[in-house]
Parts: sequence; C-alpha cells; structure tokens
Amino acid sequence: MLKAAIGVLFSFLALVFLTPAAYSADTSSGAARSSKQKVQSKKAKLKRAAVPRKQVAAKQSVRSKSVRVAKSGTRIVRVTRGGKSIQRIAYSPARSVARQAPAALSAGDIAGLHLTNDPLDLKSNVALVVDEKTSDILLEKNAAVALPIASITKLMTGLVVVEANQGMEEVLSVTDADIDREKNSHSRLRIGSQLTRADMLHIALMSSENRAASALGRHFPGGLPAFVAAMNAKAKQLGMSSTRYVDSTGLSSGNVSSARDLAKLVVAAYQHPVIRRYSTDAKYVVEPGAGALHYKNSNYLVDNSDWEIGLQKTGYIAEAGRCLVMQARIEGRSVVMIFLDSKGKLSRIADASRVRRWIETKRPFLTSRIVAQQG
Repeated sequence: MLKAAIGVLFSFLALVFLTPAAYSADTSSGAARSSKQKVQSKKAKLKRAAVPRKQVAAKQSVRSKSVRVAKSGTRIVRVTRGGKSIQRIAYSPARSVARQAPAALSAGDIAGLHLTNDPLDLKSNVALVVDEKTSDILLEKNAAVALPIASITKLMTGLVVVEANQGMEEVLSVTDADIDREKNSHSRLRIGSQLTRADMLHIALMSSENRAASALGRHFPGGLPAFVAAMNAKAKQLGMSSTRYVDSTGLSSGNVSSARDLAKLVVAAYQHPVIRRYSTDAKYVVEPGAGALHYKNSNYLVDNSDWEIGLQKTGYIAEAGRCLVMQARIEGRSVVMIFLDSKGKLSRIADASRVRRWIETKRPFLTSRIVAQQG
C-alpha cells in the first residue's frame, strides 16, 4: 500500500512541475522555427520583387529548351512553353567567318600583275583600249602577258563555227561528253537536250552556256580534237602569237591569250553579223525538249541604252578572274576594250565605265596613250 501511494504521489508531482517546462521548451522551439520561416519568406518576397514580372512569368512558363548546331555552323535554339514551340532563333557564331577559305589567287596575281599601277585605278590586272579604225593603242596595262581567258574562249568557238559554214539549222544533241568534269559547273541544258546549231551558238555567245559550246565543238567534222586544232589554226592566222586553246568552252585554264591577241580576235569576230547579234542580245528563249529555257546576257551593259555595244563576251574561272572584251562606239569612234583578271563580280563593268568616262572627257584620240607602270 505504501509503495503504491508513493508512486501515485510522484506521478502527480511530475504532472504539476515538469509538464509546463517541457511545454515551454517546445513552444519556444516552435516559435524559433516560425520566426525563421517568416524571415526566409520575407527574403524570398524581396528577391521576387527585384525581378521584373515579365521575366518571372517567362521563367515560369518555359518548360524546355533545345539547342542543335547545323552543318553550316548555325546554332538553332528552340524554346517550348506549355508543350508548344513558340520561338526559333538562328544565328551564326562570329568565329564561323574565320573558317572561310581565302580566295584563290589568279594566275595574274601569282605573276605579280596586281602591282602594276595605272592612272585610271582599274581593278583589272590587264587592260587594253584600242581605236579600231586606226589601231592606235589608247591605254595599255600588262597587255602582252598571256593569261587564262575563261569563257572569252567562246568568241573563237563562234568564229570557227561561223567560218566552217556548217548548217545552222542542224539539230545537235547534248551528251555525257558535254558534262563539265574540269570545274563541275552547272548547266541548264540536260543530257539529251536538242537544239539547232544556231541556238547552241546563240546561248554560248550570249549567256556563256558551257554545254552548248562543248556540243558545238563535238559536232565539228573530226570531233572536238579537230575543232580545237581549227581554233589554234585561226589564232595563228590572225597573228595571235601568245594564244593557245585546249577546249571550246574555256573551262580549262589551259586556254590562254594576251590582251593584244584578244583585240585581234574581237576585230575579226566583229566582221560577222551573226556573232555581233548573238553576243549582244539581252534575252533569248530556247526549247531543248523539256520546256522553254529563258536565258539572259551575262553582260548587263548590252541592255543599257547609254552604251552602243557592237560585240561583247564575258568570262570567269578562278585562275582567270573576271574577264570582258567589247567593241563599242564612244565619242563617235569604234573602240575595242579588253579587261582580264578583274577583281570583284562587277569590277570589269566598272572598269569599262571608267575607260568610257576617260575617253569622253580626255579625248585620247588626239593625245598620247596611257601605259601603266609597275608600282
């Protein structure tokens, strides 16, 4: 009995004296936690207040972001919100520019012709301006140097075709043999295309169509080797001593000539009305069997009413640079212009315009000629 009474007494005392203390400690700990949570909540509110609402909304709405790099080096970033793609950003890193290969040097650059200065500041490494009537040289810059001439070659192709007196209405076919395996250039004439010799010559001279020029050479008696031989024989006949042809298109850098030689070619080709007309047409349409093909002249000056051009031909391959030969009337005189190895797509046209302004203002027919000097 006594032990039981003592146990009850201790239980009563513990309930009275110990429970408030424990309760007080527990309440203090809970209050501390509550205070800490309140501080953290206030900090979070302050941080959210410092961020613009638009950014917060955007951040909350963005669900995924993917980045991929295209073969060109362009990065494609896709941002998706709510399961829907809403933005696609493409840009090229600046470092991709540095990866571009430098422009290849032309044969004229390798020979140091770009070091030659001239008073007109021409962008062509080679230039020659001749009074056709008197054969007087009005301007000369590296005119005796033989260089690749690209599609200027087609002017001799046209001359040989016309003087061979082959039937202009004969239908010629484009075959695998006409594919450019030298430069892998594009042609609008598909394999199997058929055109008359006249149409082939027309687009070869006017628009520098390579497969047309190749087909013209192949359909010569004896084939292409005989045609190239005829080209070289004609060059020799004209006194073009620095000239050599290896194909009828000019795609090979083995086709070389000098500005002085090409001036002789321009004068000879100008004697044939068909070459004058075909080379200076602004537009022409052919039907090779799979729909009509619309061609434009590779020299937009022929469609400029300020110019009176009697014959022209352009050319380009990397080894030759931009080339242009023309016969035009300026100040009432027939002038032959030759520009080889020009820099920039429009620079040869700009050089022709510079020469024209010089002739119109200085009238060099009555004065001494310009000879460019090595700088």
